[in-house]
Amino acid sequence: MWDERVPIHVASDFYDLAAFRAGRDALRGFEVDEVGDVNGKSLLHLQCHLGTDTLSWAARGARVTGLDFAPQAVCAARELTKSLGWDESTARFVEADVYDAVSAVDGQRHDIVYTGLGALCWLPDVPRWAHTVARLLKPGGFLYLAEFHPVGTSLSERDPSRFAIDYFHREALVYEDEGTYAAKGAETHSNRSVEWQHPVSEVVTSLIEAGLRLEFLREWDFTLFEHTAGMVKCRDTSGRSGSGATAFRLPPGTPRVPLMYSLRASA
Repeated sequence: MWDERVPIHVASDFYDLAAFRAGRDALRGFEVDEVGDVNGKSLLHLQCHLGTDTLSWAARGARVTGLDFAPQAVCAARELTKSLGWDESTARFVEADVYDAVSAVDGQRHDIVYTGLGALCWLPDVPRWAHTVARLLKPGGFLYLAEFHPVGTSLSERDPSRFAIDYFHREALVYEDEGTYAAKGAETHSNRSVEWQHPVSEVVTSLIEAGLRLEFLREWDFTLFEHTAGMVKCRDTSGRSGSGATAFRLPPGTPRVPLMYSLRASA
C-alpha cells in the first residue's frame, strides 16, 4: 500500500516537494519551539516516509537519520536529499521496521528521537515501541512526539458533533479505501490498511514504564486534514512564529476538542 502511494505523494500538492526544495519548512510552529535548538545534535526520525520533516531538522543543523519500512519511501527520501546537495554525513535514510530500529542503526544512541503525525496508528504494540525508543536515546536525550489526537480521529467524518469510533477501541481497524490522504481522488489498487486506536493514556504510560520521564504533554485545536465535514481552513500560527502551513479547525459553533497533541519525554 505504501509503496504504491509514494509516487503519488511525491507528485502531490500536499507535500509540494518543489516548494520544499526551494526552502519550504515542513515542520509545525509548535514543534520547532518544543524541540528547541538541534544544531549539532543527532536526531533519529522514526517512520519518516518521504523525509521532509527529517530534512527540515537537518536544515536546522541536526545530524539526521530517517527510518521507514517502505522501500519506495526510503528511496524517495534519499533522492530528495541528493536534490538538496546533501550527502549521508548530513542526512541518511535506512529501511527497517520501526521495531527493528535498534539493530537497523547498529545500536547507535541519539540526542533526539522524533516521530509523529500519523505514525502511531500503524503500530499494534505501543509498549514495545516505547521500549525501542528508550534503547535509541542517549542518557539525557529525549523523545519528541507530535501526533494526531485520538479524540479528533474518533470524530465522524460527516458530523463533527458526533463520534464514529470508540475512543477505547482495542481491535484492529481494517479499511479498504482508494486514494490517499495526500490525493483523495488518486486511483490505487493496494487499498487494504490496518490501523490501531491508541488513547493518550496508553502512550504516556508506555513511555513511563519504558523508563522515560515525561516533561510535558500539550494539546492542539487544529490539524492538517479536513477530517470532518465543515472544517475551516486556516494557517498554522502555533509557536512563536508559526509555520504558515495550511491547517484545519472545527467549524464555528462546534465545541472544540483536541485534534493533535505533542509530548516530550527524556531518558
